Parts: sequence; C-alpha cells; structure tokens
Amino acid sequence: MKNLTIRPINTGFVTTIPKQYLYHHSTAAYLKDVPDTRIEMPVFTFLVEGGDSLLLVDTGMAWSERAGKYHHPGSYQPEGLSIVDQLKKIGYQPEDIDIVVFTHLHWDHIYYMEKFTKADFYANETEYQFALNPIPLYYKSYEHPKLYENAAEKIIRPFEGIPIKTVRGETEIVQGVRVFETPGHSPGHQSVEVDTKDGSYICCGDSIFILDNINPIPEIAYDLTPPGRYADIIATWKSIELQKKRVARPELLLPCHEKNLLERIKKTPVLGV
Repeated sequence: MKNLTIRPINTGFVTTIPKQYLYHHSTAAYLKDVPDTRIEMPVFTFLVEGGDSLLLVDTGMAWSERAGKYHHPGSYQPEGLSIVDQLKKIGYQPEDIDIVVFTHLHWDHIYYMEKFTKADFYANETEYQFALNPIPLYYKSYEHPKLYENAAEKIIRPFEGIPIKTVRGETEIVQGVRVFETPGHSPGHQSVEVDTKDGSYICCGDSIFILDNINPIPEIAYDLTPPGRYADIIATWKSIELQKKRVARPELLLPCHEKNLLERIKKTPVLGV
C-alpha cells in the first residue's frame, strides 16, 4: 500500500450560533463555556497525497460576498484562502487534482469545482439526487435555482453541468481511500476513510461538526453530544456512533469545522507521516 498522508486545508470561515447549530437543545443545561453569540468556524478540505492519484476531499467554501450575502451572515474567505490559492501555496494547481470526493453537496463544501478540469468528482448517489431536487427547506444549502430566480446576480450551483460519478454504500475510491455512508446531516452524507502510517483517519465532513459531538453526557445517559442541525436526528446519532467506533482513537476523526484543527496543523501540517 502507498504511504498516504492527509493535508488539512482551511478555505475560510462560516459563522453560526453554537447552541442552535453545533449542540442539540436538549444538551443546553449541560454545556459549559459554550457561547450563545455567533462565532466563526473554519471550513476544511483534505488533500490526500502519496498515492498514484492526487485526491481532494471537498473543495471548500465560496468567496466572502457569496458566502456572507447568501448563506451564513458574516462568513468570509480571507484573501489567499480559496482552495485554488491554498493549493498554489504548496505547489499544486487545480488541474493537478485527479479525484475530488465530496462528503456532501452543501454550498460550503463544493465551490470552485469548475477549476478542477481534470478531476473525476464523486458523491453519494442519494446525496446527488437530493441536491438536484431538494425540498424548499434546503434550497439555500444546495443553492437551488428556484430560490434565486429574482436575484440581482445570476446564482449558479457550483455543480451545474459538471459530471459527477455517484457511489453507494462502502466503496473504495483508490487503494487506501474508501467512502462509507454517514447520513443525518444531509440525506446522502458520506465520510472518507484514509489509511496512513498513523492509522485510518476519517474525514467526517459535517456528520460530526466538531469533536465535542463525540463527547458523552452521563447526566442524561447520552453516549455523545448531538448537534442541533440535521436532516435526520436518528441517522445523525447513529453516524456519529459508527465513526466513534470505527477509529482507533479520537484524533483520527477530522471534522470539517473543528476549530482546534487550526492549531494542530500549525505543528503538524501533514498528518499520517
């Protein structure tokens, strides 16, 4: 097997109110030092190097104007943090990427797709079909055209007109990299497992927002701390349980919005070495 490594790449910051989004309302009485005010969270993608194919998990969020105006207020992408700029800093161009695997197709995970002209794109089949025709509640998350028919600027979904290969269940994408279904946050969410010398990491997407979501709350017999944002809370719960059991140790879980990962990569920019 190739010596695969993972390079977490932050592509900007989305804002949210933790007790509305990151933590289920039933946990509020047991949370300490969790603010009720809006905070910013990173938006990570993950570059898998060392194999025969250069593979990217998600392509990250949009530029500041699009992110803040049409999605979470105050979200922004500092200059130089787009996935295109971030790849350039480490010696790559978007056309160097062979494969892009999406955890799901929400707006903050799929921007700049058109730049990856030589990549094969992979998404879960259930997720892709829902993204094409979501219920109105999720028009915004998937940037459905109907929501922006009267917008001043033309809003086009990042995946519009771009071929996407779909997979179901647990599927090996390349040697040492596999996807498995972790629905709940979205109908067809999937996580990406990468084998390295350190062990098998899981790029969780939004199936686990932050590592706090894996912590138990003994006072109410919860074996985890569920989030407050989900399409299906039962599936969300089971997907978090599954991933907790699947990794050898918690630091092998890589949630997309984990703020502590910003500090971790200052010391260890490449994982699995």
